[in-house]
Amino acid sequence: MEYISKLPLPKEIKAQFPVSEKALAIKKQRQQEIEAIFTGKDQRLILIIGPCSADNETSVLDYLSRLHKIEDKVKDKLLFIPRIYTNKPRTLGIGYKGMSYSPDPSEKPNLTKGLITIRKLHMRALTEYNFSCADEMLYPQNHSYLDDLLVYVAVGARSVENQQHRLTSSGVGIPVGMKNPTSGDITVMMNAIYAAQQPQMFEYRGWECKSNGNPLTHAVLRGFVNRYGQSTPNYHYEDLITLYEAYTESNLKNPAVIVDTNHSNSGKNHLEQARIAKEVLHSCRYSKDVNSIVKGFMIESYIEDGSQSIGENIYGKSITDPCLGWEKSEQLIYEIADLL
Repeated sequence: MEYISKLPLPKEIKAQFPVSEKALAIKKQRQQEIEAIFTGKDQRLILIIGPCSADNETSVLDYLSRLHKIEDKVKDKLLFIPRIYTNKPRTLGIGYKGMSYSPDPSEKPNLTKGLITIRKLHMRALTEYNFSCADEMLYPQNHSYLDDLLVYVAVGARSVENQQHRLTSSGVGIPVGMKNPTSGDITVMMNAIYAAQQPQMFEYRGWECKSNGNPLTHAVLRGFVNRYGQSTPNYHYEDLITLYEAYTESNLKNPAVIVDTNHSNSGKNHLEQARIAKEVLHSCRYSKDVNSIVKGFMIESYIEDGSQSIGENIYGKSITDPCLGWEKSEQLIYEIADLL
């Protein structure tokens, strides 16, 4: 390996870009509201909604401005946690790896610039639109650059078996969504939730650390790929009942699931997301057991429908997985609220 440059420490970047007391208070309030939903004290649903990956600061903030404008209309039924996903896992290890890696998708990677860029973007979301957001914990060591800004993190299907992800999740102090692995084995996901809910001793960024465990760690169903490479959904009533039973047999705290409406649940057909959300809500109305664990949805949504290749430069269109465009997304948000 060639050592290119030493990255700045989290405390150095935080000192350079500090969060105001007002913004921290907003973040704390959001965090308390989210915790109340996961613990069953608040019956609203959570929508973790936004682009597959945050590829452009201007269009991401434009998206947040649109979300902010409709928030008051549905706030008695829904709580928004915008997706600002700044890391992108790559199955083959090549391609666009997210804003933290390449602040400009058309330029060479620059990790120091990337860490600064993603902090500034999350700060702008909080200070300009009162949104404390979600990000994916693809690289556990990077969480410290954003831990004063985020209210939710997700551990992806390819990371959920990793020990460092599980142990770090036990100490982050905010809800962590553990996705089922790409194989679909929910035992792997349940084991990850169990590990993260326990007190742990582990190494983190050169420190010996101790955590108290994270009781807000929960399941995320995102579908899986079968032995023939075909996408297979796991959002149906039977899947939700199976998960409820797995929770019942466990000693896990705060049984909860967020249903990912895209990825293998939709076969990456972004237009299926509305139908999937409505089917899950029907299952919630049919079964009090299902209703007790479903806490919300992950929805991939941007300004324009679909996706594009890097270099096409269509404003507000995903350069990774296809997303639901804004008009369809807004309609879906209202439809979900009406069904609650």
